[in-house]
Amino acid sequence: MDRDFLLDLFSGFGAVTLRRMFSGYGVSRDGTNFALVLRGAVYLRADERSIPQFEAEGAKPFQYTARGKTVTLGSYWQLPERLYDDPDELAGWARSAFEAARQAAVLKSAKKSRQPKARGKKTEKVATPRRRSKGQAT
Repeated sequence: MDRDFLLDLFSGFGAVTLRRMFSGYGVSRDGTNFALVLRGAVYLRADERSIPQFEAEGAKPFQYTARGKTVTLGSYWQLPERLYDDPDELAGWARSAFEAARQAAVLKSAKKSRQPKARGKKTEKVATPRRRSKGQAT
């Protein structure tokens, strides 16, 4: 998929930014990445509210193989084929993906702020007696 096609595909949702990512693109709006374009398919960010919609459409989560094992990313689901021809409905799915991505970013930020900061080991300073220079009174 080329850039112009993707910009046109998401035009009903509004202005998006495409960034080269892996062998495809990341699709974002206002700095929030909400879709991936890889291997000729569009994957939208999903959450517990939107995953049932993807499942009802027969869509699958993003998968890749690493070190001989299949890894499934349940947070990105393939765009149903019929939506490529329905820009108005696609805009609604894109809004849902954008909100899921924003919510995930908020939760990630809150989680990071609750974690104690990693600190290095404190070393005890041991006082060492100073040498007296010649001529110094004791």
